[in-house]
Amino acid sequence: MTLPDGFTPIAPGKIAAIATVLEMTAPPAPVSAEAAPADTPWRLDPIPTPDPCWYEDLYRRVGAAHLWYSRLALPAEARRATIQHPDIAIHALCVEGRAEGIVELDFRETESCELVFFGVTEPLIGTGAARYMMGRAIAIAFARPIARLWLHTNTMDHPKAMAFYRRSGFRPVRQMVEIADDPRLTGLFAPETTPRVPIFPAG
Repeated sequence: MTLPDGFTPIAPGKIAAIATVLEMTAPPAPVSAEAAPADTPWRLDPIPTPDPCWYEDLYRRVGAAHLWYSRLALPAEARRATIQHPDIAIHALCVEGRAEGIVELDFRETESCELVFFGVTEPLIGTGAARYMMGRAIAIAFARPIARLWLHTNTMDHPKAMAFYRRSGFRPVRQMVEIADDPRLTGLFAPETTPRVPIFPAG
């Protein structure tokens, strides 16, 4: 369906964003899977069988500011099955023993990999940690026989996210309107979460 030109009303109780799909079909050169710079405490560790409580804690700490809701909206068993699926690769950026960043790669589609979730906690924004993580994520993805690595971002993401992804070698290929129940109204997040996005209660 194509929306008409002009303004399209959004129903009360919903949130709306413009989502952009970006992709790369080969890793940019050079891509390195080497260790983090020696003067940093960063380490990107694979988490083969993520504990659901551990995952939810990290997901919220990284994603609440951008209203990441999709994993939280899944029933508990469906969420566990998804994050522990053998073709889902989850890595955590560990800083002094605590997870402070997430890379989630989905290899379930043949010859394709989706970078489903990517981000760091607020104290690490602007430190270079995300750049290190992205280099590792690209190398990990293209170490498998894929022809495409892709992701989507939307207008609730960090304002520098689009530029960061493009600098990392991704190119935008299409846009969509993304509409969902406001997770602050469904109880997934507290009402005061992400005040830059207004709430329009239904009824």
